[in-house]
Amino acid sequence: MSEIKEHMKIVGKDGVQVGTVDKLESDRIKLTKKDSPEGHKDHHHYIDKKLVGSVEGDVVKLSLNADAVPKQEG
Repeated sequence: MSEIKEHMKIVGKDGVQVGTVDKLESDRIKLTKKDSPEGHKDHHHYIDKKLVGSVEGDVVKLSLNADAVPKQEG
């Protein structure tokens, strides 16, 4: 996971963008606040690093389609 850096795009297995990396925090990827859904813009959401399928260039590709990715509030 050391290849994951700030401001990388995160996409689902289907190629649909899920968010943008803010930073890594232990076993989770912290998303930028601008990627939070309406009504949640005041705090960050997280994706578990176990969902990462690969990192290609400046894109983090997840092992699930975008609409199936669970986002945790933090």
